[in-house]
Amino acid sequence: MKPGTMLYPLPAVMVSMGKTPEEYNIITISWTGTLNSSPPMCYISVRPERYSYGILKTNMEFVINLTTNDLLHATDWCGVKSGRDFNKFKEMNLTPGKAQIVSAPLIEESPVNIECKISRIIPLGSHHMFMADVVAVNVDEKFKDSVTGSFNFKNTGLVSYSNGYYYKEGDEIGNYGFSASKEKLS
Repeated sequence: MKPGTMLYPLPAVMVSMGKTPEEYNIITISWTGTLNSSPPMCYISVRPERYSYGILKTNMEFVINLTTNDLLHATDWCGVKSGRDFNKFKEMNLTPGKAQIVSAPLIEESPVNIECKISRIIPLGSHHMFMADVVAVNVDEKFKDSVTGSFNFKNTGLVSYSNGYYYKEGDEIGNYGFSASKEKLS
């Protein structure tokens, strides 16, 4: 195989951004991950031509919202449709919630929301990496372990992405673009 990005699976997350309801947007990202534990840091990588790029660069903050099987349609749709043309919160019936620290909205339907402040933007080629400090984490109480208080991944149905397909706990649950494709006539 030729050189390429073969570090699969990756998380499929919805990244929310914007300071005002008129500016709120969601982009689906798989180029994301942890950069550092102490201080906690993560990143997202975005193509400069994406509508979300300008919002991120202007406001220098975002929220990473983990996605679940229940959010799969919205996750895919927000990845194939542009915020230039759609209000993604409205179209996907998602609720913009108030974050603890950042101005960007979180997605209330997500089990985990990671609030981030961008510290550096690194042009890499096709994508620019937005390095960010994690400033707050919000976890839905129903997914917290009753003994330890930590996040219980087992029953959330988190979604990952691998080479054009979505997976839940190792099972394929859809493919890229399925939510926007036209239905075939019988």
